[in-house]
Amino acid sequence: MKKHHNNPDSCTACTVCIANCPVTAATRKFRGPKMVGPTLERMRLSQDDIEPSLEYCSNCKNCDMSCPSGVPISTLNMLARAKYFKNRKRSLRDWILSHGEKMAKLSAATPGMANFGMKMSRGILKKIGISDKAPLPAYASKSFSKLFKNLKQTSYPDKVVFYPGCFINYNDPQVGMDFVAVMQANKLEVIVEEGFVCCGSPLVVNGFLDEAEENAKQNVQILKKWTDKGYPIITCCTSCGLMLKQEYQELFHIEGVAEYAKHLYDADEFLLDLHDQGRLNTNFGTLNEKYMYHAPCHLRAQGMGLPGVELLALIPGLDVQDADAGCCGISGNYGFKDDKYDISMEIGSGLFKTIKESGRDTVVSECGTCRLQIGHGANVKTLHPLTLVRKSYEAYHK
Repeated sequence: MKKHHNNPDSCTACTVCIANCPVTAATRKFRGPKMVGPTLERMRLSQDDIEPSLEYCSNCKNCDMSCPSGVPISTLNMLARAKYFKNRKRSLRDWILSHGEKMAKLSAATPGMANFGMKMSRGILKKIGISDKAPLPAYASKSFSKLFKNLKQTSYPDKVVFYPGCFINYNDPQVGMDFVAVMQANKLEVIVEEGFVCCGSPLVVNGFLDEAEENAKQNVQILKKWTDKGYPIITCCTSCGLMLKQEYQELFHIEGVAEYAKHLYDADEFLLDLHDQGRLNTNFGTLNEKYMYHAPCHLRAQGMGLPGVELLALIPGLDVQDADAGCCGISGNYGFKDDKYDISMEIGSGLFKTIKESGRDTVVSECGTCRLQIGHGANVKTLHPLTLVRKSYEAYHK
């Protein structure tokens, strides 16, 4: 992982970040990461100067990845956004999009009614600034935590701690269940801690930095408790992983983050590590199937290569082609905003075209909101790499 320094003076004004910014390419409303990040940060240190186009930064991290000087440009943008909102009221739209966990808990009692209400109220949502065309995720009938509680695992001496995150917990619990099945197939017992809260990524992008820090403090205590016992922490969501591992260090000054971050893995990365150690269960059944793969920006920002592609390459008969066509445009909840929807679709247009031209009807990706956007923009089915790993293990035993 590239070492980042929060000092804007490390910026050499080379403009590589602008060349790699998908938002700058999609709209002239955004002046680019260098301008709203390091350049203005120097001014902000001496006066309260706010660049209006700052709101167009999607926090996709492409500027950070491309910066030769290791400046966390997107983090400077997020800190500036939080500073801007210190004395200003946030919109109801931004509150709703930032508090997915609270909204899900409110809807948990009657997810069917909540989904029906969401469909019926798309016009109302549009009035507060949430696009009526965006692919808003439906709530699952049962959360991952409920399904997990009723699951009878085989106990093993080797254990891992799973951080599910809001999307898997409330919208796509099957990914969490697939994760547990894959771990069990590798003689690993999964622990899920009740005290985990939202990683804070949706809060950060909309300027709710203080709330995000409260969440970070709560999560860090739990993560530290388990890593002190020697257990690895695993995520299946690349945005949660990036937040827990890297952004907590850049945004907040919380003791012990750098230490536990060494024991935090993306699920595909963890399984590849097992394979490198000769410990991965490679009893894979043949899957004669063809898929496209999309690498989420928040996976690429972690500098671990493409573990999902490498992992799926171990499955006999499986043909997975890397789309390699840039950002999908959704960037968490960015593409749900009415004034950002067209920008997000323009950002993803190259990816959607690549997928459609491939003739493949299903796309594999680690990020839940990337999967929503790809399903919406390219009109294809989507799934997490672990769903295929589980399917292959089950095919072997048939």
